Amino acid sequence: MSSSDQVHMVHQGAVSAEQLSSSESQRVPSSLIIQDQYQCKQASFSETTLNQNSSFLSNHPDMAKDSFNKGMNSTSQNVTRHTNLPYKQTKGKYSINDFKVIRTLGTGFFGRVHLVRSNHNGRYYAMKVFQKRKIVKSKQIEHTNDERRILSVLQHPFITRMWGTFQDTKSIFMVMDYIEGGELFSLLRKSKVFPNQVAKFYAAEVLLALEYLHSKNIVYRDLKPENILLTRSGHIKLTDFGFAKEVETATYTLCGTPDYIAPEVIAVQPYNKAVDWWSFGILIYEMLVGTTPFYDTSPIKIYEKISKCEYEVPHFVEPDARSLIRGLIMKDVTFRLGNLRHGVEDIKNHPWFQEVVWENLLSGNIETPYEPNIPNGVGDSSQFELYPEEDYDYGNNSSPDDFGYLFPEF
Repeated sequence: MSSSDQVHMVHQGAVSAEQLSSSESQRVPSSLIIQDQYQCKQASFSETTLNQNSSFLSNHPDMAKDSFNKGMNSTSQNVTRHTNLPYKQTKGKYSINDFKVIRTLGTGFFGRVHLVRSNHNGRYYAMKVFQKRKIVKSKQIEHTNDERRILSVLQHPFITRMWGTFQDTKSIFMVMDYIEGGELFSLLRKSKVFPNQVAKFYAAEVLLALEYLHSKNIVYRDLKPENILLTRSGHIKLTDFGFAKEVETATYTLCGTPDYIAPEVIAVQPYNKAVDWWSFGILIYEMLVGTTPFYDTSPIKIYEKISKCEYEVPHFVEPDARSLIRGLIMKDVTFRLGNLRHGVEDIKNHPWFQEVVWENLLSGNIETPYEPNIPNGVGDSSQFELYPEEDYDYGNNSSPDDFGYLFPEF
């Protein structure tokens, strides 16, 4: 193994992992503390059900052959801990008494995600509840505050919206959009693979979400089907911003889900938004092939395969899609699509996307290839697995609050 292919192991610090999902079959995010102060937490389609009405399609020019941006050659290791994003105040706007907890949608090390209904407007929301003590013990304070701060300023049709936050003496709460259609991951597992046009539709909407995040200097860092929800009409919503970070130049912390991590992240080299375009290529590959290109049961072996970047795109994947995948899953970031001189435009103008009218797609006034089955209307949760419920001590403000000062914006 050459030095460029080595998996770098860090001896100082500790390893941590966390999972918060609605399916035990999902991939678990992994994390590695580089320094103590910098840590990352860890239905099937057929020809009859597939809507071939491609109202989001038209002609686009071929991909431009442009020179590349060598910005990643910089040795800067700037890690911004104080965001420059405008701050939206929602502290004190809600309390647990404003909601009725209906059921659990997902569980994890830090807490739960509940389906709740507002006692005031009757609307349904997803409420993330994290235990302060576990956040502090796992050294996730900064990332929790970063997630709240980032979500407070995001407004995009393909990104879940955060409506507010609050806390009691034991927990912090985030009130989010409730997206009834479930995860793209579940649909992909039922379908095995997506037809080319279906994969293209979902990829195009994800691209617009990433383009928006990058315009705000936000690196998402955990793109995967598990973090893509489907609305009742079949559009995507990017969710779970626990890994997201505002990065103006570069950062270097190892975090993400093993199958989707870029090689420069594994090598603990300075990296930028280009890591999201690597993950975007992995997503397209998985939708079209049914598995990830570097799959293994061992995370360490996955890292080794990613570091070598040796993979094949099956022959049944159409040529334009193969070309795009190879341009995205590119070890050398100076040649990776999305990191060239024209940035995201090089991806949007690629032949695989030549039919997409991006303005029509962003408007959402188009037919989607699949609409989730929502039999009970608004508030239906049939697309999510059932979990054992517990007695929740939410709203307890009688016990001492040892950690509230660490979450001043909640």
